[in-house]
Amino acid sequence: MRRILLTGVTGQLGYELKLALAPLGEVISASRAELDLSRPADIHQIIEKISPHIIVNPAAYTAVDKAETETQLAQTVNAEAAKAMAEASQNLGASLVHISTDYVFDGQQHTPYTEADCPHPISVYGKTKLMGEAAIQEACDHHYIFRTAWVYGAHGQGNFVKTMLKLGRDRTEVRVVADQIGTPTSAAYLAARITQFVSHLDNPNQPPPDFGIYHLTCSGAASWYDFAVAIFEEAKRLGMPLKVQQVVPITTADYPTAAQRPAYSILSNQKIDAVLGPALFHWREGLRRTLAQLYRSS
Repeated sequence: MRRILLTGVTGQLGYELKLALAPLGEVISASRAELDLSRPADIHQIIEKISPHIIVNPAAYTAVDKAETETQLAQTVNAEAAKAMAEASQNLGASLVHISTDYVFDGQQHTPYTEADCPHPISVYGKTKLMGEAAIQEACDHHYIFRTAWVYGAHGQGNFVKTMLKLGRDRTEVRVVADQIGTPTSAAYLAARITQFVSHLDNPNQPPPDFGIYHLTCSGAASWYDFAVAIFEEAKRLGMPLKVQQVVPITTADYPTAAQRPAYSILSNQKIDAVLGPALFHWREGLRRTLAQLYRSS
């Protein structure tokens, strides 16, 4: 039976991956307590003991602003732990599926980024994730790196959707940045597509996908302001109790943060669509499904 080691199971993507991957084999879920990525020296021994056929690693240091001051911790988790995981995968002959980010780009482009475009991160978080990508590419032959963007889900800790819902319950006016453009991507959709990809890795009836980097998001584009407006529209349609009456668009300069963020980070899905077939799953549909799930569980 295919043995899959899954990290970060308490996170929003890890939770969805645990459910989605279950039909593919034995999923061994590793929480932070069981596989602490802030301690890379322990990773080899832990992974060798589990001896998986496939490792799926959504775990990361994702506190974008905190990373500007917690630089070493971000580098340890996002780069050094990724390297150790890749080395362990190589030793076992296992495939490594790793999740990366649109923040490896600087946002100066005005057309969707492809896998061939040159990364140029402008934050510590983006730089450490790019370091992790490079370490994996060097250490593991069978690597599959998925860059995604603006991920949110019904489970796990805070995300933009949950933050907006809280603000919408507490305030009549919410101010949101309107000059950063990306693609909101639901964790459930992301998990489903990654699982579809993983099912191809050792299928005897077809050749495995080429190793390398893939971009994977929902379709469509939005600013954070557009996303917030949609959250409130869909939440009100469901009957969620909200006080908010007005969403005010502001600029990045109006809302200074410790870390710089790319002004434009749309990712092209053409490469992954060529492998799995086009999904054409719009970000707003993902939002509707997530809000419905949150509403049912409230």
